[in-house]
Amino acid sequence: MGFNVIAIDFALARRLALSVVLGQAAVTVICALAAWLIADSHAALSAALGGGISTVASLAMALLGVGGRSATDPQRALRTFFVGETAKVLVMIVLFIAVLKTMKVAPLAMLGTYAATFLVFWVALANLLPPLGGTPRGRADENRE
Repeated sequence: MGFNVIAIDFALARRLALSVVLGQAAVTVICALAAWLIADSHAALSAALGGGISTVASLAMALLGVGGRSATDPQRALRTFFVGETAKVLVMIVLFIAVLKTMKVAPLAMLGTYAATFLVFWVALANLLPPLGGTPRGRADENRE
């Protein structure tokens, strides 16, 4: 019984994490514009704050939770991930407290945009997973040739 060593390509993981951050920033801008068109500038600012909190927290995760080089030590990779995830949660909590203590926000716009940016993460994650019972995405076409 042998053990497989899994090398984690942190450069690829960091690129993916930063692409999620960019996707969240884009969703934030779209939601803020929609809030402005539907309601007013106060709702737009609230939407921008909600999406901004999520985006900045994800950026903390991308910068701290994903190292810059490959690692074959799974414990080190897991530790690095947990450092990033802890930073993400702390940044999110601090920013929500700061915004809610210092501003009167439109809750629906703020939380709705936060949820929309959170969805970006799950869509990106779902796109990485192979389909149920099938081959991983991107390899089906290669196998046909």
